[in-house]
Amino acid sequence: MAVRVDLMISLDGFATTTDQTPEVPFGEDWPRLVGAYMATRTFRERVFKDTSGAGTTGVDDDYAREYFENIGAEIMGAGMFGLHNHPDDPDWQGWWGDEPPFQVPVFVLTHKARPSLEMAGGTTFHFISAAPADALKQAVAVANGRDVRVGGGPTVVREFLKAGLVDRLHVAITPILLGRGICLWEDLRGLEAGYTVKSETAPSGVIHLTFHR
Repeated sequence: MAVRVDLMISLDGFATTTDQTPEVPFGEDWPRLVGAYMATRTFRERVFKDTSGAGTTGVDDDYAREYFENIGAEIMGAGMFGLHNHPDDPDWQGWWGDEPPFQVPVFVLTHKARPSLEMAGGTTFHFISAAPADALKQAVAVANGRDVRVGGGPTVVREFLKAGLVDRLHVAITPILLGRGICLWEDLRGLEAGYTVKSETAPSGVIHLTFHR
């Protein structure tokens, strides 16, 4: 069992955008940040339910496929689920659709108590208020020996990295500059100590940087 993180970040280290509007809730910069990942065959199959075989293959798709392999549970922040957009709507079921791509128990870190939400395809969202180590214990207990992924956002990932709980960190660095947002690397000076680091560049220009404990 390993604790894993996979994030897409900009050249200047930002994993979020700040240009969101009600009409464009993810912001116009978001497609630029995650475009190479969204174009892969694996993403199209798992998220868009496109079984036509369309989509890119190669290095980006290899990492996209690995993203879904051997995961037994997921941990994410309230923002990644979408609670920040609809904090007081008891009927809000997140922005992952009726059949989210996770297909495992997902623990959403939040200060607002909500009943668990069982979705089609095997995903069940559990809403908990817990420190990183405690959340990880709950996730490990239901992962059946498989890996636990800390999905994001970057603030949650930083908390797990600071606590020394991440065994494998993969960042896909998209060659764009955002200039603002939430920086993954803030307060993580010296993070590379204790990890073996591997770098691989895809034809898309995305740099896949992996830290293995």
